[in-house]
Amino acid sequence: MTKVQLKGVRKDFGAFTAISQIDLEINSGELVALLGPSGCGKTTTLRMIAGLEVPTLGQILFDGDDVSEVPVQDRNVGMVFQRYALFPHMTVEKNVMFGLKVRGTPSAEIKERLEEILDVVQLQQFRHRFPAQLSGGQMQRVAIARTLITNPSVLMMDEPLANLDTKLRGEMRRFIRELQQRLGITTIFVTHDQVEAMELADRVAVIFDGELAQYDAPDALYQRPNSVEIADFMGANNIFEAELRDGVAKTAFGELQLDAATPAQNGAGRVLLRGEAIDLLLENGGGGQNTIPGNVIAREFFGATVNYTVACQGETIIVNEQSRRMVDVGQEVWLTIQPDRIWVIQDRT
Repeated sequence: MTKVQLKGVRKDFGAFTAISQIDLEINSGELVALLGPSGCGKTTTLRMIAGLEVPTLGQILFDGDDVSEVPVQDRNVGMVFQRYALFPHMTVEKNVMFGLKVRGTPSAEIKERLEEILDVVQLQQFRHRFPAQLSGGQMQRVAIARTLITNPSVLMMDEPLANLDTKLRGEMRRFIRELQQRLGITTIFVTHDQVEAMELADRVAVIFDGELAQYDAPDALYQRPNSVEIADFMGANNIFEAELRDGVAKTAFGELQLDAATPAQNGAGRVLLRGEAIDLLLENGGGGQNTIPGNVIAREFFGATVNYTVACQGETIIVNEQSRRMVDVGQEVWLTIQPDRIWVIQDRT
């Protein structure tokens, strides 16, 4: 297991700056997702860690040793790409063994490690098949096995699930997470999919325009984004302007009492209300704290959940509920939000 650090890393391609500056620390045995929109610099960051690109400035350290200019073949890293790049004329076991063979590993050791890795990735019964005879998930497991058999100190994956369908992506996410935890290998996973990042990673590094925007645990990133841009990227749909004063957020649809532990300085800001954190009531119930009257103006059914759009004094609030009931469009309702479920995003000065 290897600790990876990036210190003041910058990458220029001629006049274009792909990464302006990134400081990042990945603990030994941790799975970290590099998350961001297309073109943000996440794959460039991964390629610099792998040794496929050399930083223009800054340092990349493995267990405290500077490897910034160490070539890829001397870093003992493993890379799994979006495209499986399997040899179509080779069986599963020959594809998996290929890396050890080109390194001149003794045959007895190759055989021992092959049996072990085929067990780990659950491919024993497919060992004599060719890639054309495999499903997408099976081919991805072959690509992972081919990388793991070389015993890399750091495993890197560049959008490895992008070519799979929705159901198979979910299965492979669980497989990769269980495999990583079993092996305890430091893993860096590039994705533009927020759900994928939150399900897989111990921590998520959000990259926007070549800069590290936030580095946090998945739940913290989702519930407590540090900017409107990150909140929007993470799927927040209830972000409202507010005047913050003495623990109260004054919005266009009413006043919201904040939790005493919520960091909020007096002044302009935004409040973030997660749709699943809002209770939708069909009766007022006495008009308690943070109760907002409104009317349902739209309903979207998603199977397990239902989204309601509620008009509240000129603003619209999205409420997400489990589909145990259906509230009619046009129904008068009351929304309640517990103070500790309201997050404040302070305006930057």
